Amino acid sequence: MTMTEAPAEPKTSLWAGEYRAVSIGMTLLVTLVAFENLGVNTAMPRMVADLDGGALYSWPFTIFLVTSLIANVLAGRLCDHRGPAFGVYTGVVLFAIGLLVAGLADSMWVLLAGRALQGFGGGTISIAIYVMIAYVFPERSQPAAFGLLSAAWVLPSLVGPAAAGLLTEHASWRWVFLGLVPLAFVGALLLLPAVRKLPTQVENNEAVRGGLVPAAIASALGIAALTWAAEHPSLATLLLGILGASMLLPALFRLLPKGTLVAKRGLPVTVLARGLLAGAYTAMEVYVTLTLTSVHGYSPLMAGLPLTVGALAWSAAALLPARNPDADRLVFVRWGFSLLAAGALGMLLVTPAWGWGWVAFIAWIVASAGMGLGYSSLSVLTMRYSSLHEQGANAAALQVSERVFSAVLVGFGGVLLALLASPQRPTPAMAILDTAMALVAVIGALLVRPRRAAGPEGTAA
Repeated sequence: MTMTEAPAEPKTSLWAGEYRAVSIGMTLLVTLVAFENLGVNTAMPRMVADLDGGALYSWPFTIFLVTSLIANVLAGRLCDHRGPAFGVYTGVVLFAIGLLVAGLADSMWVLLAGRALQGFGGGTISIAIYVMIAYVFPERSQPAAFGLLSAAWVLPSLVGPAAAGLLTEHASWRWVFLGLVPLAFVGALLLLPAVRKLPTQVENNEAVRGGLVPAAIASALGIAALTWAAEHPSLATLLLGILGASMLLPALFRLLPKGTLVAKRGLPVTVLARGLLAGAYTAMEVYVTLTLTSVHGYSPLMAGLPLTVGALAWSAAALLPARNPDADRLVFVRWGFSLLAAGALGMLLVTPAWGWGWVAFIAWIVASAGMGLGYSSLSVLTMRYSSLHEQGANAAALQVSERVFSAVLVGFGGVLLALLASPQRPTPAMAILDTAMALVAVIGALLVRPRRAAGPEGTAA
């Protein structure tokens, strides 16, 4: 399906009777995942210290991303064949089990196992929800639906980091995981009326590419090998890194739309832009609390507050594209990259000991507002470029791009931390990381210029 002019019919409300159940269900599910995401970021410095896992600081994030990548591809194929309903419940169950394992972990390796299961669950949930939106909502209502996913972060952003900080300081970081387990099953029960109405079989799915699942596994193993090799430099791990790269690159050519890695216009550059946008943001986000606690002596509670205001800024900024369904999505994406670059440069005033910790609040508001403008807009573009039997596969490609770039760039931060600094003194590594992510954002803004990112037939976005 190529881009066409917006239809003349008025936009349908997400809360109309026929759409209300799906809107409530997906909002509840995203809210749950958001609580976990923000809580883990806040509590990570303490949990890594308790489990004596400082040398593996980036790995709870990396393992979540690489297992999410595999889940994205599996869920994409599943949704293209059976519709999104089965994926929703599979994701919820895996996510809940992962919460239990992580919350009961007595070593860093058990924590990583729990995070892996959370990645499988979260990756499945995200694809199922994307396909639900494409199935259920009219095209002009889809920007609002994707905006609703951003709005679902408002409540978690208000109380998530603060609650995680208080639990970490006064009880245990374990409750950041265990406290969400009952909510996962409550959310699943509340979703039942919505998902029962979704299709369980999809016609015309013969166009789905083959070999995607092996490619997803190869790419995940490749990312893990590269990250481990970079964080543990030696002759043996150099060979491991070469092996990882040889697995990752061919896999990406299979997993991503043809032309993605060379920024071909239309769907390919849209998928690439999502990876650059989300990857740069995530790479900085996972080290915000570490910087504030280690460099400026913030408590876990205070160090998590920039994540709170950032999530609010993301949700607020997402309202602009949601309320303007006929506006050019690419304009929002370019502004998103520009604000992300500005936020990254602002973080350079936070990383040194002579810097100002309070600047992190402003920088993270700016960067997160960029995500609010660009993230959902790229989701809308991807669904508009997709025919019915390709929606699962292309949603998976979008998420694969996000997971791969996020894992690689988070791993890049871990490499810098291991080679140039330490979790106790992260300044040199974080200064280089923030500068590099600003450059990534600038490259993204250049790639989504109108002539490069227009639809496959040159139509407007």
